[in-house]
Amino acid sequence: MNIDNFVSYCKRRGLVFPSSEIYGGYAGFYDYGPVGVEMKNNIEKAWWRCVVHSHHNIYGLDTSIIMNPDVWKASGHVDRFIDYLTVCEKCGTRYKADQLVGGESLTLEEINTKLKSVKCPKCGGKLSSVKEFNTMMKVNVGDEHSYIRPETAQGMFVNFLNVVKTMRAKLPFGIAQIGKSFRNEISPRNFLFRLREFTQAELEFFFDKEDEPNIDLDFKLNVLTDELQVKGQDAVELSANEFTDLVKYKWHAYWILERYKWYLDYGIRPDNLRVRKHLKEELSHYAIETWDIEYKFPFGWKELEGVANRGDYDLLVHEKHSGVGMVMPETKVRPMIVEPSAGVDRMFLAFLVDAYREEVVNNEKRVVLSLDPRIAAYQVAVFPLVNKDGLDTKAEQIFKSLLGKFNVVYDKSGSIGRRYRRQDEIGTPYCITIDYDTLRDDTVTIRDRDSMNQVRVRSEDLVSVISKLISKELSFNQL
Repeated sequence: MNIDNFVSYCKRRGLVFPSSEIYGGYAGFYDYGPVGVEMKNNIEKAWWRCVVHSHHNIYGLDTSIIMNPDVWKASGHVDRFIDYLTVCEKCGTRYKADQLVGGESLTLEEINTKLKSVKCPKCGGKLSSVKEFNTMMKVNVGDEHSYIRPETAQGMFVNFLNVVKTMRAKLPFGIAQIGKSFRNEISPRNFLFRLREFTQAELEFFFDKEDEPNIDLDFKLNVLTDELQVKGQDAVELSANEFTDLVKYKWHAYWILERYKWYLDYGIRPDNLRVRKHLKEELSHYAIETWDIEYKFPFGWKELEGVANRGDYDLLVHEKHSGVGMVMPETKVRPMIVEPSAGVDRMFLAFLVDAYREEVVNNEKRVVLSLDPRIAAYQVAVFPLVNKDGLDTKAEQIFKSLLGKFNVVYDKSGSIGRRYRRQDEIGTPYCITIDYDTLRDDTVTIRDRDSMNQVRVRSEDLVSVISKLISKELSFNQL
């Protein structure tokens, strides 16, 4: 499926809508629909469970979207958070100039030189000379100018001492946050991949460089080193231990592996996932070493989550500009920082693309979204076979008994086959049908989304059975 068809599918099934659609939409902005917002919330909860609740030393924050503008001056965003803009003089299309000439590490002068031989990809027109374009969005606060945050990270760095003091934190520890960020992208594109308003899930993990974790992870991952990239070769499969030896600091390796495994655990196919090391010329000004977890989108391999070793850069610059010592109070150690930074919208898109499939069943096309039940919008759908003879009343009773325990949807419209297909398309893993046998023996039919197999269980066992299916304590074949 191409990306345009995928956008149509997402709208049709209530996953994602173009923002302000009745006014023609607005480039780089999308709204999550009733189905999409449930799935997005589940992805965020799954990330929070993995990063925060599964570690004793990670603390959550929810920081302000607008901060003192001095924060952005200190961090380097005011001076360095720029893209290179060129505009087609014929059709007016805007482009990131460095991407047109294939060199994100080139200087402005080098880009202008190379751009002379490039025409507009859309109409073949002449491209303008390049100018620098700061991608932070400005905002008025009273009679002062500030910025809407382009990342959630700085809110965590400036709260470093608050967290240390209130939580009595000792190294190593982390600060995590999920929240909105905004970037004035020159050319937002590829649906949810590059947006002007997006949700980030970020962890800032602080550690002493002399401290090393015990990494006890046993799985394979696809690795594209800098050497392989220079040679033009593909990623190779390595064990977790082999990969760890390639990374400068073990805490950095630990978080790359943790996050990579999370995607596998939630159903991303191994062939569609890899980790790629940034080349030296790609590194951000703050980074010592960065590896991207990349997904094979329909438009190519792209970053899903970056895991950067930021050294002590951020604490150092905020100490310098604020005059406040950004060190551990007792030891005076200024910790190193590893930052796993993910775009939730990109996660959402990757999970959708990876789970989507079309097949023919009884000479009819069936669209299936084979999502992990833990991130599906709804875990359960409840249907009466027909809306008479008390079946609808019984179905409503069972539906209400499941509310609050799972994300449940009730559907009584159309044939039972059409109702199954609707739930298949949005990824609901289990459909419960109440039929005439239910009135006789109080059993119901559970249908599995992926296999379409059905089994009968007692209605009083539904909560237990569904819970075990979702948590994978029980497989459908074992029922």
